Amino acid sequence: MNILLVYPEFPDTFWSFKHALKFVRKKSSSPPLGLLTIAAMLPSTWEKRLMDFNVQKLRDKDLEWADMVFISAMTVQRTSVIEFINRAKAAGKMIVAGGPLFTAEPEGFPEVDHLILNEGEITLPLFLSDLGRGKTKRVYQTDEFADMTQTPVPLWELIDLRHYDSLSLQFTRGCPYNCDFCNVTALLGHRLRHKTTQQLVAELDKIYALGWRRGIFIVDDNFIGNKRILKQEVLPALIEWRKGKRGCLFTTEASVNLSDDDELIDLMVRAGFTQVFVGIETPDDLALAECSKSQNRNRDLVSSVKKLQRMGLQVMGGFIVGFDSDDETIFERMITFIQATGIVTAMVGLLQAPIGTQLYQRMLREGRISHAYSGDNVDGESNIIPKMDPQILKKGYRKILDSIYSAKGFYDRVKTFLNDYKPARHPVTMQWQEIAAFMSSVFEIGIKSKERKHYWRLFFWTLFHHPKKFPLAITFTIYGYHFRKVNELHVA
Repeated sequence: MNILLVYPEFPDTFWSFKHALKFVRKKSSSPPLGLLTIAAMLPSTWEKRLMDFNVQKLRDKDLEWADMVFISAMTVQRTSVIEFINRAKAAGKMIVAGGPLFTAEPEGFPEVDHLILNEGEITLPLFLSDLGRGKTKRVYQTDEFADMTQTPVPLWELIDLRHYDSLSLQFTRGCPYNCDFCNVTALLGHRLRHKTTQQLVAELDKIYALGWRRGIFIVDDNFIGNKRILKQEVLPALIEWRKGKRGCLFTTEASVNLSDDDELIDLMVRAGFTQVFVGIETPDDLALAECSKSQNRNRDLVSSVKKLQRMGLQVMGGFIVGFDSDDETIFERMITFIQATGIVTAMVGLLQAPIGTQLYQRMLREGRISHAYSGDNVDGESNIIPKMDPQILKKGYRKILDSIYSAKGFYDRVKTFLNDYKPARHPVTMQWQEIAAFMSSVFEIGIKSKERKHYWRLFFWTLFHHPKKFPLAITFTIYGYHFRKVNELHVA
């Protein structure tokens, strides 16, 4: 049987890094880890091809080749999903769909032949068994959570690694916290489940053997959910794995209370972690209480961020405005907070309520769900009717983005960060893409763009004050270029 696995296209968003990727001659930030893992669960006798629409176009002959099509997607990919489903149905193909979008909104895709919902380790084998007996159902779903020790190594052979800026691994699923706007626990539960350390090392060995030396994103929603196993097993194993190797530095996601554990931070940095995404959400304690973000309360958030930076971790931050408790002072307070922390990669969105979250249920009861959830964190839209005057909220939100993504605001923040950041030294190999990115940044940003004076000021300031951090400064100028391009898309 010929199986075509399809990953729909992402729109131009904050996390797509579309405008930055051209500098390093890459087509997509990362490959579809979920589909590559699902591919490894399919019978080995089946022929498999993976089409990632972010790096390649679907041709008619690709559809003609397929006996069955598997598609997985997130909410933000909805437009591309619908376009593909229409094309596949017109070609008479059987469609099998799964992933976050279909699990959250199964009723929204009546054209799909089979829905494999929740976690594939449980529901996919049920479908395959029924398929073999010729007695398939339309919907396969479960309330159980998968045993991740049974999750196979992804079939990286199905993609061309050269198209991607980073690769992804997953060690855990679930999160112990209860943030009411987050759909992680709705999809994956509160109980933290994890692979074995041996599984993680095996995945790394395979990636390294394939010649990969660039970044690796460990996509856990809260990597530090089980500190004991990290300290006793995982991080020591990663430190050992790194010996004699170059590149393959790690990014992950963690709660801000990572800053309370010096031992854990030190182990992560020694293991090759250089970046961590933290859901900070807001500097306002009332709003943190409102959304049940208990782990962020009763602490100096600026100091927490600074500590992580000084111990060797770049902090990427997620922020939200539009909580019921927000007043008109939140906009300036948000700007001040972001600038003070030196969080270069700062994503600010309006509060949205994904289907399945506690927030969605509460807004539904109050009659405050206005339309479908877009899945785009920075498009300036929300599916919630806010308590604040909507025009004031949108105007204030626009003020935040225009300030922090402006050339001055952004470059000032880069300087703040570089002054605080104390990176660990890890052996890396300069690749031709980095050299090309540097040359492109000089031309595109240093010569052609309106922000060129800020570029050159940072260029020479870094060479004089922090010469060892110069490559990082150039990387950030490219990030800023992307953020401004995305921001311009949504200017009213």
